[in-house]
Amino acid sequence: MNMPIEDGNNNLRYAEYVLGVLDADARAEVAHEVLVSGEAATAVALWQRRLMPLADTIGDVTPAPYVWARIHDALQLDAPARVTPRKGLWDNLQLWHWLGIGASALAVALLVVVSLPRPTPTPAVVSAGYMAATIQQDNGSTGWTATMDLQHARMVVVPATPVAFAQDRAPELWLIPAGGKPISVGMIARDKPTTLVLDPALLAQLGPTAALAVSVEPIGGSPTGQPTGAVIAKGAIGTAPNAVGKVADTGRTQGDRILRSLG
Repeated sequence: MNMPIEDGNNNLRYAEYVLGVLDADARAEVAHEVLVSGEAATAVALWQRRLMPLADTIGDVTPAPYVWARIHDALQLDAPARVTPRKGLWDNLQLWHWLGIGASALAVALLVVVSLPRPTPTPAVVSAGYMAATIQQDNGSTGWTATMDLQHARMVVVPATPVAFAQDRAPELWLIPAGGKPISVGMIARDKPTTLVLDPALLAQLGPTAALAVSVEPIGGSPTGQPTGAVIAKGAIGTAPNAVGKVADTGRTQGDRILRSLG
């Protein structure tokens, strides 16, 4: 017998719909097709005519008594409801015991704090967010300028006057703390700005009592950790413009003393 619509998947879907083996989404889709398509409705009706008589030949079978007993036991339908009494927060004696101890300790601590003499507050020293240095050559011209961003721990060094170097030599920047040995800040470019990251130890040495200097070193830097070539430029560190105060002026004077000691 030829079936309407296309043979194949559609017919199979309609047969499965009649048998009730489709999932919910597929069944809803076929039900919608039956409502909007006469061909789909005809196909489903034909499958119902073919398949429904087969169910008439199947007699009713009463399940054995033990089947329901097993279901009853598996679902624990006879088990009494277990109600576990929950101890409320207000009935928790242990909690109130510890809260009482804590409150007593807190009261004692507050009493001690209130009774202590209050020290006279001292004005906080606010450090400048930026520092700067003009690194001058021996002839008085500015070789480089250095700006230090203390918050972001970096220094930007900008060349001002071109300086000639041998092919295997390059400038290295040094930080000279008051009364201390030079500390390498890093190699700097002779013809373009250089940004140097300042580690915490180096950042702690920055201040108006320190100075910067540039020496001539091998391309990779000083092999000894100290200047090995001529010191060609130096400059005291001071607070950047718009952050000038008495401390900065005093520090610049101390920085100048360090530079004079370098010769």
